[in-house]
Amino acid sequence: MKHINNSFKLQVISYMLLKQQKRERRHKRVRAKIKGTKSVPRLCVFRSSKHIYAQLLDDEKGYTLVSANDLQVKKSKIPSKDAKKGKTALAFNVGKLVAEKALKEDIRKVVFDRGGYKYHGRVKAVAEGAKEGGLKF
Repeated sequence: MKHINNSFKLQVISYMLLKQQKRERRHKRVRAKIKGTKSVPRLCVFRSSKHIYAQLLDDEKGYTLVSANDLQVKKSKIPSKDAKKGKTALAFNVGKLVAEKALKEDIRKVVFDRGGYKYHGRVKAVAEGAKEGGLKF
């Protein structure tokens, strides 16, 4: 019976590695098409199972201009418009926080980089939050 459980674990681990490799491949394709500059930076999204991160990047110099994550949103206690809870609502507020910080740096237009993820769920929520916050895509 142990042999079956170990083989199942190996299958799960190999599936997860394959899934991550496919996401990285998609991200490379996206990155080949878009570049961020100082005037029009790249809004890059990273999604983990627990948290979400967003940053504005200048690819010409390799600088991070603005960054935000859901931990900062929890600390700042930004009110949600629908009083929703959960990771998607936090992602929306991360987008708003990035937009707020970008407007302070006089950045109004960005290029969206979904990071190899589908434009759905939390990634979409970050984009919508940034748009509502005043950024143009």
